[in-house]
Amino acid sequence: MKTLVDHLSMYAAYHRDQRNIVTHLVGIPMIVLSIVVLLSRWHTELAGVPVSVATGLVVITCLFYLWLDLPLGVLMSLLLAVMHQGGHAIAEWAFAPWLGMGIGLFVVGWAIQFWGHYFEGKKPAFVDDITGLIIGPLFVVVELVFGLGMRRELRREIESRVGPVRLMKQQQTAQG
Repeated sequence: MKTLVDHLSMYAAYHRDQRNIVTHLVGIPMIVLSIVVLLSRWHTELAGVPVSVATGLVVITCLFYLWLDLPLGVLMSLLLAVMHQGGHAIAEWAFAPWLGMGIGLFVVGWAIQFWGHYFEGKKPAFVDDITGLIIGPLFVVVELVFGLGMRRELRREIESRVGPVRLMKQQQTAQG
């Protein structure tokens, strides 16, 4: 079984350009929210909590993240719980605005992703390994955690496998 470092290193190998990572910080949350929105339209309630296909997907995803790493899994579970609640709230909108929001978030989120991969010069990770679709949201959160100066050992382990992130100034100097 792959470890947290294995998964994040695989994904990080496709994301070493800082501009690509920045686009992922915007695009991936949009895509995740869009999926929750689109899968939340038809639901039931259990003890006042909306339960839908999105709920099942969120629960399974959270269990996977918790299995990989407890602290990151808890953080991801909290973030996905917020998205779940927001997605279900949007699913209550009239049909056209709900569908427009869901599809709009999905299309714009992917456009932002592909724009980032233009900078990277590499295809998205999921093209070679479908698990990239579930690791992407975790990667975004881990990059934010790294930005806060936390989980330094995890960062060192990943960078020892795939190298450091190329900063925008380094890229501009290399191009100019």
